[in-house]
Amino acid sequence: MYLILFGAPGVGKGTQAKILSSKLNIPHISTGDILRAAVKAQTILGIKAQKILSAGELVSDEIMIGIIKEVLTDPKCSKGFLLDGFPRTLAQATAFDELLKELNLMDKILLISLDTNEEELIVRLTNRRACSNCQSIFILKDIKDLDKCPNCGAVNSFYHRSDDQEEVIRRRFGIFQSATLPILEHYEKMGKVISVDGFQPVERVTEDILNCLAKISDNKNSISA
Repeated sequence: MYLILFGAPGVGKGTQAKILSSKLNIPHISTGDILRAAVKAQTILGIKAQKILSAGELVSDEIMIGIIKEVLTDPKCSKGFLLDGFPRTLAQATAFDELLKELNLMDKILLISLDTNEEELIVRLTNRRACSNCQSIFILKDIKDLDKCPNCGAVNSFYHRSDDQEEVIRRRFGIFQSATLPILEHYEKMGKVISVDGFQPVERVTEDILNCLAKISDNKNSISA
């Protein structure tokens, strides 16, 4: 399986990526993680990225595509991958398509879209609280005792992260709508999108994704037979 995980900020892409990576036995590729890994390994592109990051600038699409190519050509990705956090713009998607064609993967790639209602998601995110001790994140309604973290037992450790403030969330949504959402239409035109209701419980979202992938696999097998 060669998959892109797509969705609005806070919809649960990271959570689903970890679960699906384990169940499908394919590597979870987070662009933030591979960028840090390239810098740490001091690859040619990693050194270039480090200089740019040290200057407080954004890493160019060209360098990111190069780093992603390094990862996708690694033997660990020979049977598939789950890409999380890239592409973020239509320009990146177009460049990524060229890379997929070069690697003969364009016909295999699928985009999993975790759909949700923006206002409902904003309510969910603004009601999140984090533990300053273990960094676990909870929804207010799921916390039985606000004075004690259910994960690590820390007392009076909950706080409201700046990323979960409504003003910040709406700004992130605005960027997503203008810069990232066009990617969905781009892959829809190619018939490469699986849409799943991302506002369901985590387990149900996973189940729906796996069911959709199983149906696609069954259809391909029946055609080849």
